[in-house]
Amino acid sequence: MSVESLERQARNYLSNNVPQIQEHGGHFEIEDADTESGEVTVAIGGACSGCGIAPMTMKAIKHRLPTEVDDISKVTVRRAGGPRAAVMPSMIDEMEEMEEYEDYDPAF
Repeated sequence: MSVESLERQARNYLSNNVPQIQEHGGHFEIEDADTESGEVTVAIGGACSGCGIAPMTMKAIKHRLPTEVDDISKVTVRRAGGPRAAVMPSMIDEMEEMEEYEDYDPAF
């Protein structure tokens, strides 16, 4: 399998199963893909920058992408850099530790 194929599989899954990102003005990009290890790095940004559930969207992508795409074994999700970067970096770790989000299961 080629890197392009792995990236395409990840992009297709996200476009088809997490349309909220783009529908709400956000964006995602596949920053890195390793065919040997099956590891993929996804960056989200745009309107995700100010979205209160962006950390939970990131968590859902991290957990669901490897279970839904056979050739992907591990996913790292980060905030995109530059002028479209997310503005809530300190909230991600804090929100992942909150009990309210322990069983968070978004509709995508």
